[in-house]
Amino acid sequence: MATPNSKQHWETVYGTRQPHQVSWTETVPATSLEFIHDFRLPRQAPIIDVGGGDSRLVDHLLAEGYENLTVLDISGAALARARQRLGPLAARVHWVEADVRDFEPAQPYALWHDRAAFHFLTTAPDVARYLTLARAAVAPGGYLTMGTFSPTGPTSCSGLPIRQYSEQELSTQLQTGFTKLRCRTEDHCTPFQTTQNFLFCSFRRQLRDVA
Repeated sequence: MATPNSKQHWETVYGTRQPHQVSWTETVPATSLEFIHDFRLPRQAPIIDVGGGDSRLVDHLLAEGYENLTVLDISGAALARARQRLGPLAARVHWVEADVRDFEPAQPYALWHDRAAFHFLTTAPDVARYLTLARAAVAPGGYLTMGTFSPTGPTSCSGLPIRQYSEQELSTQLQTGFTKLRCRTEDHCTPFQTTQNFLFCSFRRQLRDVA
């Protein structure tokens, strides 16, 4: 389901722009870390950062002692940048270069983290594919945390359209197989001093699906 054009777009972005030149950069991913800390996962729990790119979330999780980390991104350039930044620590992370829509998990995850990847899926088939994958990939009783642009956030990012979500809309998308835990909105200050309003929500994978 990945297309050469979508992959090439992100390879170009990460190949031509530095972290201070893209809107999503966070020196400290404070909200993601707050949500993850809420789950009180053991340090051996398998965690995947979907669309992680060269996010510094993995740096912080490694520093906190998490041992089973996967970073997935469509851009090999983004993953290479993250590996270079981490140096020898990069060997402790499983790096996956893939379009999430084509991803085949090698294990069930205790946590599926996605900050600003899901909202790039704007067609019903792509959204359905992602949700089916997430339900299959998150272990029963595991967690999913997601950040998307809110209804007062941007309508595009990096030259691509996105889909905004309200708390109700995101909860409805994930109502099959997941139970909502909490949501909140906040402004992200970009490296070039603009603001983007995000919705962050956490969900727990139900122990069994209800037909």
